[in-house]
Amino acid sequence: MTFVRVCGADELEEDTPKRVELDGTPISIVHTEGELFAIHDICSHANVSLAEGEVDDCHIECWLHGSRFDLRSGKPDSLPATRPVPVYPVKIEGDDVLVSLTQES
Repeated sequence: MTFVRVCGADELEEDTPKRVELDGTPISIVHTEGELFAIHDICSHANVSLAEGEVDDCHIECWLHGSRFDLRSGKPDSLPATRPVPVYPVKIEGDDVLVSLTQES
C-alpha cells in the first residue's frame, strides 16, 4: 500500500475537517476523539463538500441536507443519504499526515 503526504499534522484542528486533494480525489482529513480519519469529501447524496460540515461522535455531517457519515466506515446513519462514501487508510509519520487511495471500505 502506497501512502502519500497530504498535509502536516500541525495543520489539523480537533473536530475540524481539512479538505485535501490526492491525485484528483477530494478527501476530508479529520482528527477527532484521539484518532485520525480520511473520508471521501463529497456527500453521496448531493455533490457538496463534507469538509464544510460538523464533526461529532466520530461522524461528519453534510451541511446541505444533514446526512451523517461514520468516519470509520463511511456509512450514512441518517437520511437522505443511503450510499456510503469511501474511507481511506491514513497515518501520521513524524509531522506528516499520509493517506493511501486504497479504500478500506
